[in-house]
Amino acid sequence: MSSADTGTAAATRADATADDRLRPGGPGYRRANLALFAAGLATFALLYSTQALLPALSSGLSLSPAQASLTVSATTAALAVALLPTSALSEKYGRTPVMTVSVVSASLLALAVPFAPNLAVLVALRAVQGVALAGLPATAMAYLAEEIHPSAVPSAIGLYVAGNSIGGMSSRVAGGALAQAFGWRVALLVIGLSALGCAAAFRLLVPPARHFTPGPVHPAALWRTVTGHLRNPLLRGLYALGLLFMAVFGAVYTVLGYRLTAAPFGLSQTAIGAIFLVYLVGTLASAASGALLARTGRRGAFAVAVALCAGGLLLTLAGSLTLILVGLVLVTAGFFTGHSVASGAVSRATSAGRAQASALYLTAYYIGNSLGGTFGAAAFHAAGWGATVVLALVAVGAAGAVALRAGVSRPSAATP
Repeated sequence: MSSADTGTAAATRADATADDRLRPGGPGYRRANLALFAAGLATFALLYSTQALLPALSSGLSLSPAQASLTVSATTAALAVALLPTSALSEKYGRTPVMTVSVVSASLLALAVPFAPNLAVLVALRAVQGVALAGLPATAMAYLAEEIHPSAVPSAIGLYVAGNSIGGMSSRVAGGALAQAFGWRVALLVIGLSALGCAAAFRLLVPPARHFTPGPVHPAALWRTVTGHLRNPLLRGLYALGLLFMAVFGAVYTVLGYRLTAAPFGLSQTAIGAIFLVYLVGTLASAASGALLARTGRRGAFAVAVALCAGGLLLTLAGSLTLILVGLVLVTAGFFTGHSVASGAVSRATSAGRAQASALYLTAYYIGNSLGGTFGAAAFHAAGWGATVVLALVAVGAAGAVALRAGVSRPSAATP
C-alpha cells in the first residue's frame, strides 16, 4: 500500500472515531431505539385511542359518525397546530426534555378523558391532549437525525415509525375488547395507564443528547426558517405526500368500524378492535421501507405505496369480509411505506432547522388525518362506504401526481 493510501485509510479511521454518534452495536444505540419505540407506543396509543371505539361512543353518547369522529380529528388537528411552537421550544430547551414533558403530560391527561360527561368536554380534553402530544413527533425525528450515525438513520426512523404503528394498533385492539367487556370509559382508562408506563420507560432509557446545540427562539428567525422550507420544492412535495397518504388512511380507519358493525357484517366491538391487528402490516412495511428505498429509489418506493393504496381501496368495495380485510392490508402497507419514505426524506433533506422541517411535515400529515377522518365520515353518513372510497381514491391519485414530479422523485443535494 502506498503512503497516500495509508494516509487516506488513517484519515478515514480518524473520522469514524471522531464521529461518536450512535451506531448499531455501539453503546446507547439499542437504548435510544427502545426509548423512542416506547414513546411512539404511548403517543400513538393515546392519539388514536378513541378511533376503534367510535361505534361505542355513538351508541353511548347518541352521536352521529361525524360527531364521534371529532374525538379523533380534534386531537390530530390540535397536535398539528402545536407542532411548530413545540419544535421551536426544542431548539432552545433540548429534544429530550421536550419529548419527556410531552409524553408524560399527555399520559396524565389521558386519565381524565374517560370521565368526560358529554361530547363537548370529551372533544375539549382530546384537543388539549393533542397539544400535549405535539412535543414528541415534533422532535423525535430531529433527535434521531442528530444522535444516530447517518448510515443508521433510515433504519432507526423505520423502527420509530414501527413503534408508532404498534401503539396505534394496540390501543385499537385492546380498546375494542375492553369496551365490549367493560364499556368505552374503562377502555380509555386502561389505555391511559399503559401509556403512562411507556412514558416512564422512555424517560429511563433515552440517552442524553450529545449533538444538540441550543439556541434562542426568535419568532422572526423561526418565520425565515419555515418560509425557507416551504420554498424548497422537494420539501413541499414531501409535505403534500404526507397529507394525502394520511387523508386516505384517516378516512378508511375512521369509517371502517361503522361499516362492519352494520348489516350484513354485524361485527361486535371486540371484532372491530381485532381488525386493527392489520397494523402489524404497517410495522413490517415501515421496517422494510429502507430496503425498498435502496432498491427502487424514492420514485419507485412512492409508486409501490400508491399502487398498494389504490388496489386496497378498490378491494374494500367488495361484499366479502375476506376481500375487505385483504384490501385493508394493502392500504395499510401502502400508507406506512409512503409515510416512512417521505418522513425519512424530510429529516435528511436539510441540515438547518431540521426540527421545523419535520414539524411542517407532521403538521401536513395530521391535517391530512383530520380532513380524511372528518370528510370520510361525512361522506359515509351521506352516501355510504362507496363515497368514502371515492374520496380516498382522489387523494391517492393526487399523491401519485405529486410523487411523479421531479422535485420529489429526484434526491436533493442535501440528501445522503
